[in-house]
Amino acid sequence: MSEPAALMRPYRPSDRAALGEVCVRTADAGGDATGLLGDDALWPELFLYPYVDRHPDLALVVESGGRAAGYIVCAPDTTAFETWFRDTWWPPRAARFPDPGDRPGREADLLRYAHRRGPEDQPHLAAHPAHLHIDLLPELQGQGWGRRLVETLLDALRERGVPGVHLAADPANTGALAFYPRLGFTRVESARDSAVFVRALR
Repeated sequence: MSEPAALMRPYRPSDRAALGEVCVRTADAGGDATGLLGDDALWPELFLYPYVDRHPDLALVVESGGRAAGYIVCAPDTTAFETWFRDTWWPPRAARFPDPGDRPGREADLLRYAHRRGPEDQPHLAAHPAHLHIDLLPELQGQGWGRRLVETLLDALRERGVPGVHLAADPANTGALAFYPRLGFTRVESARDSAVFVRALR
């Protein structure tokens, strides 16, 4: 019997573990980050689980072969989300992922980001207050699922009256850098270690 075709659907809490695996397997500039950190769970604790817990209604999943193999998540108000992350989400996790101080390295950089994460005054936020994360396993890439996820999410944000959305990509992720302009996103000036794209929704 052939495997069921891929399909897009709303997030369900039962997807959590599978999506955490997708997050880790795509966290290294789109490639597999398994084993790069002392604790792989840091990736989804930063870039996936806060979103599906706070805004599950804005999380979409692509299911392939009966399992979750891709997703898009979003915060419709970045300032409110980052305040919540700082004050509510991160404190119970801080002991498991301690502040690295001045220790160098990629894991230390992520930990510093987690411990210092909070609302920022960025020039694009007023017009583009929402932000998103999207990840697909290689088996789903190049088939139009990324476009469908993004367009479905943007329609939901428009219905909420959100004026615009932004995202940050790893400059080493060449696939992402080519993908977002095809969906109408424009790259704006940002720090050297991040490629920021924006799109108006009105």
